[in-house]
Amino acid sequence: MLQFPLWKRLLITGVTAVILLMAMPNLFYPRVERHNDALKTIETSGETPELAADVAGWPSWLPSSLVNLGLDLRGGAYLLADVQVADVYADRMDNYWPEVRDALRDERDTVGAIRRIDAPVGELQVRIGNPDGMARALEVVRGLSRPILTLTGAGAQDIEVSGSGDVLTLQLSEAEKRATDDRTLQHSVEIVRRRVDEVGTREPSIQRQGDTRIVIQVPGIGSADELKSLIGTTAKLTFNPVVNRTTDPDANPGARNLLLPSMDDEGVYYIIEQTAVVTGEELTNAQPSFDQNGRPAVSFQFNPSGARKFGDYTRDNVGSPFAIVLDNEVISAPVIQDHIPGGSGIITGQFSIEQSNELAVLLRAGALPAEMTFLQERTIGPELGADSIEAGRIATIVAFVAVLAFMWMSYGLFGLFANIALIVNVGLIFGLLSIIGATLTLPGIAGIVLTVGMAVDANVLVFERIREELKTARGPARAIELGYEKALSAIIDANITTFLTAVILFALGSGPVRGFAVTLGLGIMTSVFCAIFVTRLLIAVWFDRRRPKTIEV
Repeated sequence: MLQFPLWKRLLITGVTAVILLMAMPNLFYPRVERHNDALKTIETSGETPELAADVAGWPSWLPSSLVNLGLDLRGGAYLLADVQVADVYADRMDNYWPEVRDALRDERDTVGAIRRIDAPVGELQVRIGNPDGMARALEVVRGLSRPILTLTGAGAQDIEVSGSGDVLTLQLSEAEKRATDDRTLQHSVEIVRRRVDEVGTREPSIQRQGDTRIVIQVPGIGSADELKSLIGTTAKLTFNPVVNRTTDPDANPGARNLLLPSMDDEGVYYIIEQTAVVTGEELTNAQPSFDQNGRPAVSFQFNPSGARKFGDYTRDNVGSPFAIVLDNEVISAPVIQDHIPGGSGIITGQFSIEQSNELAVLLRAGALPAEMTFLQERTIGPELGADSIEAGRIATIVAFVAVLAFMWMSYGLFGLFANIALIVNVGLIFGLLSIIGATLTLPGIAGIVLTVGMAVDANVLVFERIREELKTARGPARAIELGYEKALSAIIDANITTFLTAVILFALGSGPVRGFAVTLGLGIMTSVFCAIFVTRLLIAVWFDRRRPKTIEV
């Protein structure tokens, strides 16, 4: 109806005003950005006069959500990393060895003595003392396998066991390798995201690409080298029994042992057992702290499983050294003084405060399940982003002016109503982007420019229908009412098909395509809202005031 009830007028006006209010901080982007950054810094590091001034630069009672700028607009770092998934196979076999050893020990009368021997990466080979017991050994080890709970690997087992002579070989099945690869990539993406989020960067884009690669884009970071130092460390923490200590870098560690350098004492090496007692995966928390001498350290806490294993080992090995190993370096090898039942402890070493903070971040975020090899790296300067913003701004202004001029010249006063709704429409897009915390990229600006051109399509359909109704000698009010009613189905049909296209682009596309799809989808929703409600409300208010006998569209 042309006559809007009061509740509907208030609802349309209220929704529009709230969303435009959410868009307003983007007009003062640098000031609001300093305000938000200062608040986050105060929460973590305390207040300073400079931070207090930045906080006071924007009223706390106003919204402060901003549209995040993507890598191509803000500058930052880009990395393409390849995850070495084969490393995980070797770790899985190492983890299987204690189970295989204990199971075969129970069958010693049949299989004889057992000994693990060197094998290719991803395989576990065990030599048994009695080759005639191979059939029983195979049966026992196959009983350790577990079913794979995936759609593609339904009914399959996670390991394959074979025997030749007196050597039993165990390796992951092909179905388990595929499942392991998928879990490794998902885990790596999540760990990288945690590490990047720890340093407070805005809206990083971390996505899987193909079977073994990850694309990492972090706006606002200084360089690709800085990003690599943050995420490139595996941060693999283990607690291993110490066999010996030496100064010979070429010393033979022996079977199933490792020779690792000391992080603190240059020229000192530790021979440790390869099988860890507890790993960093069982950590639940890590925080920077200080030891009893006031030196920077890192305190940690294990989960119940890790706490039990840590407690049992310290109870049974009082007086023995215990190596804390980080990325194949012994950072500390303290002697166990007493039973530690609580599953908590402290990592000491020659740390600076910054190093202890960084180590705590890495351990808290978790260890990367496999090493990453960086295939591509780029640093995008903020100057390029500024040029992109300027180009996008010019394109938007040109499109805006052209559309405004066309609508005014074509439809006169009604075109002016459509132009007001178009300005409101762009404000609504930025308001919604701020509300959902979306990231604006250069393709996203292209989506906004496209929306500016498409936004008036609905008004064109309505105005042309009003022209047709006026030709049938209907009154102005009835012509406007029928124009909106008869154009509504065409407006909805046209915009639904375009919105479905945006949804498909978002679901199947990569980062830049998704940025375009988000702004296009939001633009479609705001365009329909403005055409059906905002423009119609403007015409209704004007008609109530003027009561014209005739109108020209």
